[in-house]
Amino acid sequence: MTERKPIEYWLSDMDGVLVHEGQPIPGADEFIRRLTASGKRFLILTNNSIYTRRDLAARLASIGLDVPVEAIWTSALATAQFLADQRPEGSAYVIGEAGLTTALHESGYVLTDLEPDYVVLGETRTYSFSQITRAIRLIERGARFIATNPDPIGPSAEGSLPACGAVAAMITKATGVDPYFVGKPNPLMMRTALNRVGGHSECTAMIGDRMDTDIVAGVEAGLETILVLTGVTRKEEVGRFPFSPTHVLPSIADVLPMIAERSED
Repeated sequence: MTERKPIEYWLSDMDGVLVHEGQPIPGADEFIRRLTASGKRFLILTNNSIYTRRDLAARLASIGLDVPVEAIWTSALATAQFLADQRPEGSAYVIGEAGLTTALHESGYVLTDLEPDYVVLGETRTYSFSQITRAIRLIERGARFIATNPDPIGPSAEGSLPACGAVAAMITKATGVDPYFVGKPNPLMMRTALNRVGGHSECTAMIGDRMDTDIVAGVEAGLETILVLTGVTRKEEVGRFPFSPTHVLPSIADVLPMIAERSED
């Protein structure tokens, strides 16, 4: 294998890596502090499109994780950037929360149910049958179908919740139209994240808890990949995948020595 360059840029998933069921994972606070002290640029990535960056920064701060607003990158922001690049100042019918609607507004999009260019599906805790029906009819009339992420379920304190990918499957079944998923594992989200930090693939690491989203996205983008075992993927499941992470570590706390070593290089 080609020897990789020292890690100068860091990308990390949030849920299952830094946070679990609303609480910080041990070592997450030191991870953020050490990255900040090292001067290395980093982004916290999430497929969750419910919250704005400011909302997420406040929620993380409330549990002791001091993440700057500009160091957060969501699938909602990636979706808004993608649409603004594809069809500037277009229109969209949106099923989602403030994180998605705010991002689209700020990108110059008009949100409407009158002949929109796109139907955009994001995460919400209140999926409405009438909204889903409207989305189906608009797609049947020619609106392009975009979804923020393919995750079929999301976590909660009570157990799994249906997420964007599950609702997208319902709309696809009804229309025969597959969505374009912008979030992980689409390498597009990784490339936009790299552009945000000004990084290069050969000296950037991606930390995640899921082989089927975080790690495959990192592998396809040519990044050094670190799987932590505090989230979805179990250690015994890693070998079932046709691709492998660069490192498999118990938790984010075990990533800390890597930052120290790289900072000294």
